[in-house]
Amino acid sequence: MLESVLVWIEKNKHSWLDDLKQWLSFPSISADPARHPDISAAADWAMYYLRGAGLESSLVPTARCPCVLATTPDGLCPADAPHVLLYGHYDVQPPEPLEKWISPPFSPTVREGKIFARGASDDKGQVFCHLAALTAWKQIAHEIPVRLTVLLEGEEEIGSVNLPGVIRSHADQLKNAHVVIISDSSQFAPGVPAITCGLRGLIYYLVNLQGTKEDLHSGVYGGAVANPANALAQMLGGLHDARGRVTIPGFYDDVLEVDPELRRQWAALPFDEAQFAESLGVEKLYGEYGYSALQRRWCRPTLDINGLTSGYQGPGAKTVLPCLASAKVSMRLVPNQDPQKIAIAFEEYLRQLKPPGIKLGLQQLGASPAALTPIDSPAVAAAAEAVREGFLADPVFVREGGSIPVVTWFKELLGLDSVLLGFGLPDDNLHAPNEKLDLDCFYNGIRTAAALYDLLAKRLK
Repeated sequence: MLESVLVWIEKNKHSWLDDLKQWLSFPSISADPARHPDISAAADWAMYYLRGAGLESSLVPTARCPCVLATTPDGLCPADAPHVLLYGHYDVQPPEPLEKWISPPFSPTVREGKIFARGASDDKGQVFCHLAALTAWKQIAHEIPVRLTVLLEGEEEIGSVNLPGVIRSHADQLKNAHVVIISDSSQFAPGVPAITCGLRGLIYYLVNLQGTKEDLHSGVYGGAVANPANALAQMLGGLHDARGRVTIPGFYDDVLEVDPELRRQWAALPFDEAQFAESLGVEKLYGEYGYSALQRRWCRPTLDINGLTSGYQGPGAKTVLPCLASAKVSMRLVPNQDPQKIAIAFEEYLRQLKPPGIKLGLQQLGASPAALTPIDSPAVAAAAEAVREGFLADPVFVREGGSIPVVTWFKELLGLDSVLLGFGLPDDNLHAPNEKLDLDCFYNGIRTAAALYDLLAKRLK
């Protein structure tokens, strides 16, 4: 039956593209309250499209943007079919700067085998690959191989603020799923499809230093009182050693080394560090000694300063001794590191580094653990086989340096592992002007999604 479904998918290429253009035309910008009507329209579009694929679909209201929740009714899937949860998001980033777009961001345009629009890759285009595959199964087989629940949210680009509440309120419906499928990542490179099997976690802090009660003349008072800007530079400079390692005591205690087979696989990937450095506009890459750039990004913990504020920032000179200094600091964590354990160690170490005469204030702005999906699981095996069917190439198993909080929430709230199966490419300009999705990736993604549900039905029983 799968072969017939794939043939039908191929015959309907233009239809899939026209449907995607419709969805991409909605400016569903969750960060902009003025776009609430467009958010609602995009959610409605997805809800009705899922109904067209035979699913029972409705909107779940939240304090801001609704979720779309759909399920296979009795008769649309085999009675003994395994339960799969598909997650995605239909909201998009703001398109600014508009003058950098070659074609309008919400007027989907095809050029040179690519579709350009905000949301083309993140995440409407990738989600639509699954919607098209479900429609194909319904049309040809009159059923979907798995019992499916679809959860699409409208606030991913603003931190998924209401999603945990939706997951909790529908936990009875969601928790009996076998696995979560998420297509919100990318392939490694053109012709090198990938399955993401790990994500780094995150701790984010605001560090505040208070010196005197107000700014002072640096000539009159300099040398008599502690300067918070100097103190902050000294403290932050002490967080790394000369080999690029974080100096917080115990920071690396729980870090797991990567499986040697994965390391060999990564070493064989078509990745040139010199070209990567050139593409970033730097003469040389930098990081923890003894690890490749891919390893540093995917499986090593890091600490970075994300912002610095203190003193006079205007034109010309002002000889001021600032009373305040602050920094935003983030730490990317790897599997087996406990965010709160690292947070305690970070706070204690800063207290040790703080010079006298300075008050230290610490505010934790976010924390989430790393996520890891076993690559020998039946669901990952099904995903790998589906990629071979859709892209005609073996996938590589990669990790992602960033964090996707929803993966952690599915694990913590429902006990579910996630399979991250991306169809886009690293150069899709996510969050930037001229976001795009290669049409070959789009059509291969539909084929992959169609094969995935068939293979999950066989391997999860």
